[in-house]
Amino acid sequence: MTEETQFPIAKEGFIFIAGGALSTLLGGLFLGRAAGWFFGALTLFCLWFFRDPRRSVPQAEGALVSPADGKIVDISRTEEGRFLNKPAIKISIFLNVFNVHINRVPVAGKVIGVFYNAGRFFAANVPKASLENEQNAVVLETPAGKRVVCIQIAGLIARRIVCWIQEGSVLNRGERFGLIRFGSRVDLFLPIETEIRVSMGQKVRGGETILGILR
Repeated sequence: MTEETQFPIAKEGFIFIAGGALSTLLGGLFLGRAAGWFFGALTLFCLWFFRDPRRSVPQAEGALVSPADGKIVDISRTEEGRFLNKPAIKISIFLNVFNVHINRVPVAGKVIGVFYNAGRFFAANVPKASLENEQNAVVLETPAGKRVVCIQIAGLIARRIVCWIQEGSVLNRGERFGLIRFGSRVDLFLPIETEIRVSMGQKVRGGETILGILR
């Protein structure tokens, strides 16, 4: 396993944290102690939400790591008709507001496409969120020619998908590639021959938990 380092707060959170700190100060001065405590609690929540802890990324050959922290809510065989056009294994991970929301690359490879679709905002833990919610799909191709699709999906509260990569980028396993603000879901579509190493309801850690082995 290799350890990587990074500033412990995602840069997208700075504006929320700064705004919360200013509101705490002004609220306490002009609106009273209760307002100061309220805005202080919101500021602490933003610090917690946008945390970006370091992770030890597994280096096992063929390992496919979780793209997010959260809970496995779906493992199924399906026909992936949008990006792979063939049978695939789908793994869905639900992130609640207390999970780390940094998204990480599940497998080393080249980005052959990034596709954003505006949509609705159903609760991210229901099946129809995969089809109807706002989402951003990243299609990766490994050096061996295997294709993996990773889809960031907005939830009931989340209203902003952030993706830092673009078509043509060459990425390492476990590398950060984006985040979703305030509750969300990530769907993975994997080659049908992938050896799955997780189970329904299991809690996983982005960049660290091995979801399966690409064969």
